[in-house]
Amino acid sequence: MRPTVLFAALLCAVPALAQVTGRMPPPRSNAEVLSTATSARSLYVVHCAGCHGRDGAGSEVGRVPDMRGAGHFLRLDGGRQFLIQVPGVMGSGLDDAQVAEVTNWVLATLAAPSVPAQHQPYTADEVRRARTSPPLDVAATRDRLVAQARTQGLPLP
Repeated sequence: MRPTVLFAALLCAVPALAQVTGRMPPPRSNAEVLSTATSARSLYVVHCAGCHGRDGAGSEVGRVPDMRGAGHFLRLDGGRQFLIQVPGVMGSGLDDAQVAEVTNWVLATLAAPSVPAQHQPYTADEVRRARTSPPLDVAATRDRLVAQARTQGLPLP
């Protein structure tokens, strides 16, 4: 039997066993917790990598932006705020501190070569304030920032 089929069968067997016997088997004390992502990297993998990729390269399919040059936005008027107001961030389910943490991680790792030396890390309070006034037209805001980047010679796609 293939491992995925076996795993699915086992998942179905536990609730069936509970119905027959009237009780669930006790949880193992050494069982791993799979649903709790706590580190910034884990938050990125769970909430961002599905679209942006593990390396942050994004995808032309679906027009998913490349995160590796995200630091260039920090040089643009309104760019810093834009990074924490994009739909993937706003609708991620992450709290303000987690958004700050994962954004800072992306900038310090995946986008490090593009981050200006004077960059200050995001704070939860900054994220909270940014969430109160999201851009009305994300595509138009991004287009404006990309045009601004081009006038400064910054390589934003």
